[in-house]
Amino acid sequence: MLQTSKLDKPPAQRIDLGLAWEWEYDQAFIEQLVSACCREGISTCVIAPANVEKITNEYRAGELVFDFYLDRGSDAMKEFLPLAQAVETSGSRIVNSYAAMQWAIDKATMHLEFLAAGLDVPFTIILSPYSKQPKIEIAAFDKLGQPFIIKPAIGGGGMGVVTGAETLADIVQARMSQNRQKYLLQKKIEPVLLGRKRAWFRAYYVLGDTYLVWWDDLTHIYQYLEAQEEREFYLSPMRDLINKIAKISGLDFFSAEIALTPDGRFVVVDYVNEVCDMRSQGKHADGVPDRLVTEIVTSLVTFVLRQKHRGQTKEFSLCAAEMKKRSYQAAVV
Repeated sequence: MLQTSKLDKPPAQRIDLGLAWEWEYDQAFIEQLVSACCREGISTCVIAPANVEKITNEYRAGELVFDFYLDRGSDAMKEFLPLAQAVETSGSRIVNSYAAMQWAIDKATMHLEFLAAGLDVPFTIILSPYSKQPKIEIAAFDKLGQPFIIKPAIGGGGMGVVTGAETLADIVQARMSQNRQKYLLQKKIEPVLLGRKRAWFRAYYVLGDTYLVWWDDLTHIYQYLEAQEEREFYLSPMRDLINKIAKISGLDFFSAEIALTPDGRFVVVDYVNEVCDMRSQGKHADGVPDRLVTEIVTSLVTFVLRQKHRGQTKEFSLCAAEMKKRSYQAAVV
């Protein structure tokens, strides 16, 4: 009896890590990640706008399977959505999951969740979309102070954010510019000075690892936060904060902005950046410190290794330790 064509179908090609990206400035980060994976014996498949349709069709047809998938495409290009959904449906581990991204992307939702969890956030008024409620009365407007911040509930990269708002007219203008968006009005937070630095930071969460860097909210320039500085200024509570945010958001890889105020409070100012800017400072003045890029690459690769070698604890621990050592050496050269 002849076997069916379904039984004749060859097994799917199994890839350890799929890497989806669409932003031209992501190329260097993706190349660094691929190189690190190659050194550790991790197979990769890079998905870009040029081949996303082909890879999507192969995945749907069962010709290709990713054990892990880093999604840096579906947030910006709808062409990546079918693949992200197919990978998630197949049961593979996706960073960040499509469901978590949709949940965490809404700043209004995150604000309410953070309040419920007891996190310190700026005083905020949430407004309905202009298209649904053109005329509004804003209670407690005076509590915002002047100037105050206006930001759309959904969006990143500072798009649509007004940092020096002072009047009701500014609010109306912002709401009309994106009339289907909810808006947040926020009291402006002024950080304390630590030495000569403004105590404004970006905290990163990468699959259980946490990283802290200085980030000047006025110049947008990063500086690596040294361990000695973290101890001297007692900044470690930010690590607890970013871990709490990870539990609330359900995200595996993201950053948040945190400011230390003169009265000693760590205030989460910008809640969740679900697709981190990974441009390196070596190539872009306002980029992420090169050492941090290397550490984040190490965290991603180590996580894949840990899952790939599950059950081979001794072998993996030696491999991971050596990898961390190489990562540090590369960062300080």
